[in-house]
Amino acid sequence: MTPCDILVAGEINPDLILSGDVRLAFGQVEQLADSAVMTVGSSSAIFACGAARLGLRVAFVGVCGDDVFGRFMLEAMQARGVDTSAILVDPGLRTGISVILSLGADRAILTYPGCMGALRAEQVDEARLRDARHLHVSSYFLQPALRPGLPGLFRRARELGLSTSLDTNWDPAEKWDGVSEILPQTSIFLPNAAEACAIAGVPDASVAAACLALQADTVAVKLGAHGALGAQRGTMKEVSAVPMGVVDTVGAGDSFDAGFVYAFLNDWPLERALRFGAICGSLSTQAAGGVDGQPTLDQAMRFMESS
Repeated sequence: MTPCDILVAGEINPDLILSGDVRLAFGQVEQLADSAVMTVGSSSAIFACGAARLGLRVAFVGVCGDDVFGRFMLEAMQARGVDTSAILVDPGLRTGISVILSLGADRAILTYPGCMGALRAEQVDEARLRDARHLHVSSYFLQPALRPGLPGLFRRARELGLSTSLDTNWDPAEKWDGVSEILPQTSIFLPNAAEACAIAGVPDASVAAACLALQADTVAVKLGAHGALGAQRGTMKEVSAVPMGVVDTVGAGDSFDAGFVYAFLNDWPLERALRFGAICGSLSTQAAGGVDGQPTLDQAMRFMESS
């Protein structure tokens, strides 16, 4: 078992991205897209690929089916430097998929979950944790089997000396249950503005970040086109967005997460970490899908120095 910088416990599914100036329509209306691409999907896998692209050693534990979507994801993640040896391939399950209609800065998403929610906390074995520096979880609300054991898993990771990070993503039920139980065991909490406000129960993202930082060690809130803000040990920092043309925004938040975690693992100060995360997120929007535009460390650092 090879030691790694980041162990990701997450969901696995590809994205089928259709791009064009069309809207969803019923009544047997056929519309033509400008392009179609099958690419790495799921917040956890996009994060893993982004972190590996920055030169971190990344291992992934999850569950997929023994089917065309599962095999696609395994091959694509391996090609991007992610260790998939801990992924459980279950021939009795079906891998999920998301079909995305992208309009550049906005998109519509239809998801078949499949076995996205099949991973359980006890399937993340202690040997894997002992060989990692950091544990990351995304898509908290799309992983129902993982959620009950996640506070204990994060606690166990911290006891072993790992730092932890969590990006809940949106709660389809909009109940936000259980987040408060895991935040005290979370080194980095990575919501977007809407998620932060919903979880904190306040309408302002800055106030939400300050409230959430009373529970998690560090909070980094993604503000989309307005940049990002962070709260850490009573300090609040904000950075502006990186202006550039957008092909699509699929996975930009996950690429921000990868950049921010890279900075955290290298002990960068909060403002510099936010800036680096924003650059990684912005550069990822330069190609269709969540992974093809993700920058290398050299690319991100050159952009950071020039800007």
